[in-house]
Amino acid sequence: MFSSFMINTWIVVTLVAIVAGFVGFFVVLRGASFAAHALPLGTFPGAALAGLLGINSFFGLVTFAGLGVVGISQLSKKGRHEVATALSLVMLLSLGTLFLSMSSQYSQQVYSLLFGEVLGVSTAEITPIALLSLLVIGVTIKLFSPLVLSSISPELAEVKGVSARKMEIWFLAILALATAMSLPVVGALLVFSLMIAPSAVARSLTHRPVPAVILSVSISLVTVWLAIALSYETNWPVGFFVGGFGAIFYGLSRIWRRWR
Repeated sequence: MFSSFMINTWIVVTLVAIVAGFVGFFVVLRGASFAAHALPLGTFPGAALAGLLGINSFFGLVTFAGLGVVGISQLSKKGRHEVATALSLVMLLSLGTLFLSMSSQYSQQVYSLLFGEVLGVSTAEITPIALLSLLVIGVTIKLFSPLVLSSISPELAEVKGVSARKMEIWFLAILALATAMSLPVVGALLVFSLMIAPSAVARSLTHRPVPAVILSVSISLVTVWLAIALSYETNWPVGFFVGGFGAIFYGLSRIWRRWR
């Protein structure tokens, strides 16, 4: 479990868990679960394009994450946020279908981004993930107070001089970067559960922002550490344990809240 080839895995999942727990707090606070589900799927075509062009998948992921942010933010000006998110997702996935059809490499490299390659993390992947982690955490800390205020009450935020529109764009950008760095590790289908479940547990236990963030990050870390350890021992998919522990922790938090 702690052999040399697993060290990279432990480092990367720790970084991803910290970011997912931090960003997930705002996803739950803003009720943006659909965006957190759509952006990982929407960035998947970026990996397909990167595979087609023979370049690093991170460039494709970050590019399409940015396109997703632009699409959602622009379309939401003229309609409901959920509709804008859905339309952006449809457009991005249609591009992904095109790129995959043009590629002769229906390879593990592309499809692993749906499910993750957490036990096969290379040393070269650590640096970009670490840099993106620092960027996401740094920006989120810098904007923490206005993000919280605009999430709780956009009207009050405007009164206090905080642009709710700008905070929405910043939030989507942070979510997009967190998605891009997490996809190669936990996959598009699990980024959602890793962001939502720990944060939902934290929010059910406390409504104070800072303790909720700390609790969310802690639960996210425990979830991925347990998932990696059990996956290594049983040879079962990491995703099964991530989703399973997320559901268990949330269920326990609801029971605790009811009996408290």
